[in-house]
Amino acid sequence: MTQPVNPADIHNTILAQQKAEDRKKLAINTVFIAILLVAPFVLYPVFLMKILCFALFAVAFNLLFGFTGLLSFGHAAFLATGGYTTGYLLSQHSGLTTELGILAGTLVATVLGLAFALLSIRRQGIYFAMVTLALSQLVFFFYVQSPFTGGEDGMHGIPRGELFGLISLEDNHNMYYFVLAVFIACYVLVQRVVSSPFGQVLRAIKQNEPRAVSLGYNVDRHKVLAFVISAALAGLAGSLKSVVFQLASLNDAHWHMSGEVILMTLVGGMGTLLGPVVGAIFVVNVEYQLSQGPLRDWVDPILGGIFVLTVLAFRNGIVGQVQKFVRKNLG
Repeated sequence: MTQPVNPADIHNTILAQQKAEDRKKLAINTVFIAILLVAPFVLYPVFLMKILCFALFAVAFNLLFGFTGLLSFGHAAFLATGGYTTGYLLSQHSGLTTELGILAGTLVATVLGLAFALLSIRRQGIYFAMVTLALSQLVFFFYVQSPFTGGEDGMHGIPRGELFGLISLEDNHNMYYFVLAVFIACYVLVQRVVSSPFGQVLRAIKQNEPRAVSLGYNVDRHKVLAFVISAALAGLAGSLKSVVFQLASLNDAHWHMSGEVILMTLVGGMGTLLGPVVGAIFVVNVEYQLSQGPLRDWVDPILGGIFVLTVLAFRNGIVGQVQKFVRKNLG
């Protein structure tokens, strides 16, 4: 006769697996942070800050697309809104500290994200994507026509100022560690969100929305909240980017930018925490290397080819493929 299964043994096994998974995540995060801490002494800090800003943008988008299953073609609107708001406030109000300017840009992007969510969240699939694209284009044309943005010339000379009125952000290393601290805080926040009961509901919505509805969850409310959090983080990325480069331009509001963040997420690994970061590093480096060589006029076609190749052959992305290989060969 087979021995009866002890529920306590099952519970202990699950706890042991969870602890092992937590230790693995802690080890990966520790190594990742250690590399980022020493990186500005090896590589150009401004280039690293560009990667961090786009990595935060991709992490924000992945929360909506990778974990909730909502494909937005309008996330460039939040990146640009954060950048323009922060740039305008810091340029026009010399007494405003940098952190307050960044918070203001993030807040305006959050409000815009709520408006986008309320207008689009009841649509699904391609209809949802098209509504977000249309709304994003409205925002783009608003920034084209608005005099405070500088139109096609952009907004230049945004002051970096001082952090808390004490630390000069004109120094690239000081600015880098500020951006790094914000990025790590946001990354940990997203990690906590996707690991929480709220995050589990988002996964359930992505996998089978009708079943989530049948279980009694308010699906629309969860989608709206996920959209707003994603928009806020995207706006924060735009605010940081405008301070780093002391520039806000229409490139951040263009639909190409929305396509670029989709590419970063897919190449790195949709639905994984580290995937968007790896994707941002990959895409930013490819763009930089190509722009410095004879293929500078072929950057967009090459990125398009990478996108098609990823969708057809590597749908799990870089991180997803590595995880699949580890599970298959190392257990």
